Amino acid sequence: MKKNRQNPLRKRYLRELRGDFGKYLVIFILLVFTIGLISGFLVADGSMIIAYNESFEKYRIEDGNFQTDDEISRANRRKIEKSGVILYDNFYIEKKLKDGNTLRIFKNREEINLLCLMEGRFPEKRGDLVIDRMYADNNGIHVGDELQFGKSIFVVTGLVAFPDYSALFQNNSDAMFDAVKFGIGAVGREDFDSFASDELTWCYSWKYADPPGSKEEEKKVSDRLMEDVADIIYLEDFIPRYMNQAIQFTGEDMGGDRAMMLMLLYIIIVIVAFVFMITVRDTIAREASVIGTLRASGFTKGELVRHYMTLPVLVTLAAAIVGNVLGYTALKEVCAGLYYASYSLPTYVTVWNGEAFVLTTVVPVLIMLAVTFLTLQRRLRLSPLQFLRKELSRRSRDRALFLPSRLPFLLRFRLRIFFQNMGNYAVLLIGILFANLLLLFGLALPAVLDRYQESMKDNMLCDYQYYLKIPAYRMDRDYEFDKILSFSFLRTATMTSNKDAEPFASYTLRIPEGEALRVEDINVYGIKKNSRYIHIPIRRGEIWVSSAYADKCRISEGDTIRLREPYEDRTYEFHVDGIYDYMGGLCMFMRMEDLCERFGLFEDYRSGYFSDSRITDVSRDLIASVIDYDALIKISRQLDVSMGGMMVVVDGFSVVLFMILIYLLSRIVIEKNAHAISMTKILGYTDGEIAGLYIWTTSVVTVLLLLVTIPAVNAIMELIFRNYLAARMTGWITYDIPRSVFYKMFLIGTVTYAAVAAFEIRKIRAIPMTDALKDVM
Repeated sequence: MKKNRQNPLRKRYLRELRGDFGKYLVIFILLVFTIGLISGFLVADGSMIIAYNESFEKYRIEDGNFQTDDEISRANRRKIEKSGVILYDNFYIEKKLKDGNTLRIFKNREEINLLCLMEGRFPEKRGDLVIDRMYADNNGIHVGDELQFGKSIFVVTGLVAFPDYSALFQNNSDAMFDAVKFGIGAVGREDFDSFASDELTWCYSWKYADPPGSKEEEKKVSDRLMEDVADIIYLEDFIPRYMNQAIQFTGEDMGGDRAMMLMLLYIIIVIVAFVFMITVRDTIAREASVIGTLRASGFTKGELVRHYMTLPVLVTLAAAIVGNVLGYTALKEVCAGLYYASYSLPTYVTVWNGEAFVLTTVVPVLIMLAVTFLTLQRRLRLSPLQFLRKELSRRSRDRALFLPSRLPFLLRFRLRIFFQNMGNYAVLLIGILFANLLLLFGLALPAVLDRYQESMKDNMLCDYQYYLKIPAYRMDRDYEFDKILSFSFLRTATMTSNKDAEPFASYTLRIPEGEALRVEDINVYGIKKNSRYIHIPIRRGEIWVSSAYADKCRISEGDTIRLREPYEDRTYEFHVDGIYDYMGGLCMFMRMEDLCERFGLFEDYRSGYFSDSRITDVSRDLIASVIDYDALIKISRQLDVSMGGMMVVVDGFSVVLFMILIYLLSRIVIEKNAHAISMTKILGYTDGEIAGLYIWTTSVVTVLLLLVTIPAVNAIMELIFRNYLAARMTGWITYDIPRSVFYKMFLIGTVTYAAVAAFEIRKIRAIPMTDALKDVM
C-alpha cells in the first residue's frame, strides 16, 4: 500500500477491541494476575534471599555449635580454640508455658547470633523478655503481654528474629520445625544468671578464625574440629553450620520455591500463547472476506500481519505493566507475608529485580510476539481469492469426515462441531490438566496432612516414648573406669517401677551422601524379644525397617542398605529382612542384643522406655525428651500453618484459570460457528435448542476432560510429592489422598463450567439472524 494513502486499518482497532472486548479482557486479567503474582513472588523472594544472605555477616551468625554435659573449663576452652576457632557461650534453658508450649530462653546476645528487632524493644530490666516474632504470631502474643513459666512472670517487650533460628527446629534431627508449640526467647543478663545451673543446656557456638572458602572445605574443617573437640571433652551434639537445619532450611527452601514459581509462570505463558494462536486463527476465519478484499485492494501481507498483531501485543504489554506494578506493591506484600508466616526472617528491603522483570515481562512479550507472528504468517499465505471464498484450509471442502447416516441427525451435528474444534479442545485439555494440577495441589496438602494425623493415632509405637540422657558413645565398652561407674549410676537412677514401661536401646546412624535424595538421620531401635509394643517376629541377626523409611527411600525386603556414623568415618551395611508398618519416623529395628554387639555398647545399655502411661518416678533431669502424639504430628501441624495461606491462593488461581480458559475456548467455538448458528435460527430453531447443540458438545468434552485428567494429575502430583518433598524434608508423609478430594475437584470443575456456560448461552442469543444473510451472494 502507498505511504501517502490514509490507512483504513487504523480505524478498525477500536471496533475490533469492542467486538472482542470480553475475550481480551479475560486474557488481560489472566496475564495481570499471573505476571503480578510471579513478579511479586520473585521480588519478595529475591529481597528475602538477599536479606537472609546478608544476615550471616550482619548478625554474626555462628559457624557451628556443640553441646556438652557440663561447662567447659578455661583450660579445655583454650585447647579447643587452638584448633582455629573462637568459642562463645550460647547457653539456654527450656521452660514449659501454661499452654504446654516449650520456650527456649537465651541470654540477650551481644557477640554472636545477634537479634533483629522487629517490634518493641530489647530487655532493659529484670522481667523483660523478647520472643521470636513468628512464634508470637502463631500464638497470638503481642508486645506488652505477660508470659509465665513456673513462678516467674515476664513481660514481652519486643518481637525479634533469631538469625540462628530462621526455621524453628527444636532438635536438628526433627522432621519439621514447629513454630506453634516451640518458641525462642531472650532475657537480660540478671534474669538469665538467676536460672539454676543444673537446668542449663551447655551449648557453645564457634566462629572460624580463618573461614573455609567452600562447603567442601567447611565439611573437612568441621570434621577435624569435631575429632579435636571429642578428644578433649564429651560431646552430646555437634552441628556445623552447613548441617544446621535451623539456619540452612530457610535458604534452601526459598531457592526451591523460585524454581517452582518460574515453572508455573512459563506453563501459563505457553497456555496463553496457545489461546492467542487460536484467537488469531479465529479472527482470520471470521474476517476472511475483509482480508481478501484488503489484499485485493493492494494491502501487503506484512501490513496485515502488523495490524492483527497490534491488539494481542498491546494487551500483553498493558498486562505486563499493570502486573509489574501490582507485583512491586500489593502482591509483593502478600508473597512476603507468606514467607513471614513460614520462617522467622529478619526485616528486608525491597530490591529491584532486573531478572524478575526479564522473566515476567520481556520473555512473555517475546513469546506472544513469536506465536502471533508465526500464526499470522502461516495463515496469511493464502491468496486473496481463497480468502474471499473462505477456503482457509489446504484440504478441499469435499473431504469432510464421513459419518454414518444411520446416526441420529443431532448426534452427527454435534460430532461435526467436535471435529471442527479439535484444536480448541486440545488446548482445553492442556488448560484443564494444568488447572486441575493446581487445584489438586491446593486441596491435596491439607487432605494429606489430615490423613497423616488420623493415621498416627493408630500407628504409634506407644503412647509415650521416653529418651534418657545417656549418649550412646559414652556407653562404649572401651571407655575407662569412671565412665563405667557413670553408666552404673545412670542405670540405677533411671530405673522405673511403671509396669507399662519396656526398655529399648537406640543408636543414630546417617544416610550417606548419594544414597538418597537427602542426607538424614536414621534411628536404630534395639528391642526386646517378644516386645509388647513392636510387634515384629524378629530373630537374632535380623533387620527390619519402618514403612516410612522404606517408602521414602524405595527400600524393599531383601535389599541391602548402607548407613554411616554421623561423626565418624565408619560405614555399615544391613540386609533388610522385613518392613514394619510404622509411619512415625525413618527408623530400623533389631534385637537389643544385636544393637549392643554391633555398635560396641554395654550389654545392658538402654536409651529409654516405651510406655502407654506416663513415667513419674524418673527424674526430669535424666529425661532428654518425650515423644507422644503431639510430637509426632509436628510436621503436619507446621506444614498446615506455613502453607495454609498458599493453598488458598493456589486454589483460587486454579479456579480462575479454569474459568478463563473455558470462557475463551467455548466463546471461540460459538464465534467460529456464528454463521451456522444464525442459519439455524432462520430455520426456526430456538436459542435453547441451539445451545443444546453447541453448548452440549463443549459440556460433554469438558466433563470428559475433567474425568480423564483427574487420574493423570494424581499421578503427576504423586511424582512431584515424592521427588520434591523427599529432597526437602526430613522424615516422611505418605502421599495418601481420600477419594473425597477427587469428588470435590470434579464438583468445582463442573460448577465453574456451569457458570461459564450461562454466559455462553447469552452469547448465542446475541447472534442475529442477519449474519447468515450477509454472505448470500
